Amino acid sequence: MSTTSRSAIGRALGGAAMRRLGGILRNQQLARRDQFEATGAQANRIVFLGDSISEFGNWDEWFPDAPVLNRGIGGETSGMVLDRLDSAIGTPLGVFLLIGTNDLTAALPEPLIVHTVGRILDGIERRAPGTPVWVQSVMPRSAKFRDELDSINGRLQTLVTERPDHIRYLDLWPALSTADGALRNEFTRDHLHLNGEGYRAWTDVLRPIVDRITSGD
Repeated sequence: MSTTSRSAIGRALGGAAMRRLGGILRNQQLARRDQFEATGAQANRIVFLGDSISEFGNWDEWFPDAPVLNRGIGGETSGMVLDRLDSAIGTPLGVFLLIGTNDLTAALPEPLIVHTVGRILDGIERRAPGTPVWVQSVMPRSAKFRDELDSINGRLQTLVTERPDHIRYLDLWPALSTADGALRNEFTRDHLHLNGEGYRAWTDVLRPIVDRITSGD
């Protein structure tokens, strides 16, 4: 669950219920982290790394012929992902990184977000030199977030241009956004998370890349 979703629920339920809900979320995060540490960073997988948007993807069903590994945890920021790279990155075939929307909700400074994403890329490179990494644009939300998201995505794109060629930027907005910069209504229920059609649109963008990875091209 995102920070925005928790805030809306908190206003409806009150402080005590919100604290309890926050505790449940934290326990869920820790449960996933513990399992990732127990199973380890499995080799020769295509890793989906990020927050709840990655976590909720049924990647083995969208890509039944690809060796996928889900390393998404709901509610996480870029710093939290950085902290758990050992359980995500072994010797992957490729990495799809999607992170940043919870950082923006938490009002973290954009330079800090981009710096942390850079450290994630450094960490992947140390663990698996030369591994293809796709830094995906932070997805659209409601239109009021457009300017912030345009700014952070521009910074991420600049970050990637300063990296080796096996690190690439993948712009998801043409597939997901309306003309005014909102996540398209048919792809979401809360203007943050994707529904089934939203995942279909996203995986349509990813599929040619996944096919190239699995074919060895």
